[in-house]
Formats: sequence, C-alpha cells, structure tokens
Amino acid sequence: MPLVDAIRDLDLSPEYSYERHWGLDQRPFENVPDPRFYVPSAQHERAKQRILYGIQSRKGIVMLTGEIGSGKTLMSRSLILNLPRSRYEVGLVSNPSIPGNEFLGEILLQLGVEPAETKAEQLRRLNDLLLANYHRGVDTVVVVDEAQAIEQDRLFEELRLLSNFQLNDRFLMTLVLLGQPELRERLARIPQLAQRVAIQYHIERLNRTETETYILGRLAAAGCTRNVFSSGAVTLIHDQTGGVCRLINSLCDLCLYFGSIADAPQIGRSFVQKVRREGHSVRETAHEKRRGFR
Repeated sequence: MPLVDAIRDLDLSPEYSYERHWGLDQRPFENVPDPRFYVPSAQHERAKQRILYGIQSRKGIVMLTGEIGSGKTLMSRSLILNLPRSRYEVGLVSNPSIPGNEFLGEILLQLGVEPAETKAEQLRRLNDLLLANYHRGVDTVVVVDEAQAIEQDRLFEELRLLSNFQLNDRFLMTLVLLGQPELRERLARIPQLAQRVAIQYHIERLNRTETETYILGRLAAAGCTRNVFSSGAVTLIHDQTGGVCRLINSLCDLCLYFGSIADAPQIGRSFVQKVRREGHSVRETAHEKRRGFR
C-alpha cells in the first residue's frame, strides 16, 4: 500500500508517536545536540580526544571543523558535560553572529560575569575572572560554536587578543572554535590567528560501517532491543545521506514514523526507497490530517 494511502486510513491524532510500535523509550533521531545520543564513532572520538588534549594541556586555541550536520556540536556538548566542574569553568557562545560590540560581552555573560559598557572594562573583568580561576585551580574554557558565522574579520582579531591572556608558563584560557570547513579558509587569511591554533581536526562524513554503528547506537540509547533496520536499509541510508549525521537522523526518523503507520516489523531497503520516493507527499498528507484535529 502506498504510504499516502496508509496515512489517510490511519486515525492519526496529534499525539500519535511511533515509539510504542518499535519498543522505544524516546525518539532516537531528533536533530538536537542531546549528549545522551552521542555515538562515539572512530573519527568523532579522535576529534574528541584532540580537543580534550588541547583543553587539558591549556593550549591557547584549538579548532574543530566538519561538514554541515557532521555531529560537531553534539560531540562538543558530550565533551563539555564530562569536564569536571571542580576543575573547569566553561562558557559556550552558540550564536557568534551577534554584533561586534556585543561579542566580548557575550563571552563574559556565558562565563557568569556581567558585561560592562566599554571594551576596556570588559577586558579588565575578563582578566580578573581568569586570574581568580587560576588562583583557585580552575581552568577557563570558551567554546565558540558555528564560528564560521562570525561576520566581521575584526572579531577574529578579538579572539586572537583573547589568547594574550597568559602567564609566563601557561595560557589562562583555552579557546575552542567549532565550525564548517570555511572556518579554516577564513583563518588561513588571518595568519596572526591561524598560527596560534595549536590543535585542529576535521571530521569527515561517516563511512558505511560508521553509519551502521551510528544508527544502532542511537537506537540503543533510546531503549531499542530489536533489529529495526536491515543491512540493506542501512546501506541505502548511507548512500542516500552521504554519511552526514543530520541527514541520517532525518531519514531514519521518517522511516520509523512511516514504518509504524504501515505496521512494518522491520525497515528494509525497499521501504527506505519508498520513504525517499513518497516522503514529500506523505508529509503533506500527515500535516493535512493533523490540521483536522485543531
């Protein structure tokens, strides 16, 4: 039966969910950076270990890049949550596209310090915090996510100046830059900053084996105890998504949703093909049915 017809025949209430059909505690493929669903692929773990080494060794600047949807943010959240709060104070800047005059203030705010009106006063407050943390044995870490979204090159110069907060034998702050591949290109045009990046790593797309590990790992984290996706389905999912984590999530979520509607015992290769082929029409039909319940 076509998926569109299956949805038309289904009593689809707004509360409909597929978890019960597949024996899940929660949805495993939501595109949000939930550390509970971090799956340690070989290259994500290599990236994590390099960033962790940079933090533990108090390197001035470390950088992680990867394609859109490659899992950088999720990996970084997992890393941050596992840093002992007794030893590290972490500030996370998740929207670096804010205006230039507010950028330093945002860093202060994320470190729990009230921003000041002038840049000089903001730098003084940051210096006071870094020294206070140093004296109580706490390392300061600032993570800038989606750093390629920084609009003005002069803000990269401000980041370089932040690496000047140091003593004779150590940096007082570790700056972690996360971004898409163009971040490397932008830094390459600013040699004064690029030369200060002590550690960098680039996450590639998942291969077929890593894709299977990723899918199984997220299902297990959601409480799954059954074989949901066939080997052929995993292969096609990898082929269709190119091994991009975000696209894998979206396709797997659709397969689970429409598989429950069709009362499928397992997601096979042909079902993945059907979802890919009919997905747009199916989503429109489901949306129309839900509107009827409003």
